[in-house]
Amino acid sequence: MEGKGLDKFDWRILKAVQTDGRLSLSSLSAQVGLSKTPCQIRLKRLEEEGYITGYHAQLNMRKIRKNYVVFIQVKLEATSRRHLEQFNAAARKMDAIQSCHMMAGGFDYLLKVRCRNMEEYRVILTDCINDLPGVYQTTTFPVMEEVKRAIGVDLTELI
Repeated sequence: MEGKGLDKFDWRILKAVQTDGRLSLSSLSAQVGLSKTPCQIRLKRLEEEGYITGYHAQLNMRKIRKNYVVFIQVKLEATSRRHLEQFNAAARKMDAIQSCHMMAGGFDYLLKVRCRNMEEYRVILTDCINDLPGVYQTTTFPVMEEVKRAIGVDLTELI
């Protein structure tokens, strides 16, 4: 089981870097309660073992003019392995799709798209999303206000 071999220091490191990936080694060491060398060794191991998969900047969506968010429910014509794999591969290549989740229930996928405005979204929907392999029907849900955008996951009970 993933994560089972991690101790409290590993979990503290993960919690700290998911909140601020630019922490200096000195600050990280002080925050998790280890000296620099053991902290650096653990951080490198967590990266090599795939617990840490990258470091990213959180951008101001309004300033970069990508603050219009739309969720799209997608139903496919068929859900055979081939159809799902074709849709998945095509969706991964589409930059306009910020996230794509295969769902159980009344539809097959839930997409999150960020763009400038409704006009740009209409072009993305008609020229891109509706052309994805196997799309049968889409339902659009424009976001009125982003109330919360989490940076990471809660690791409190693991520390």
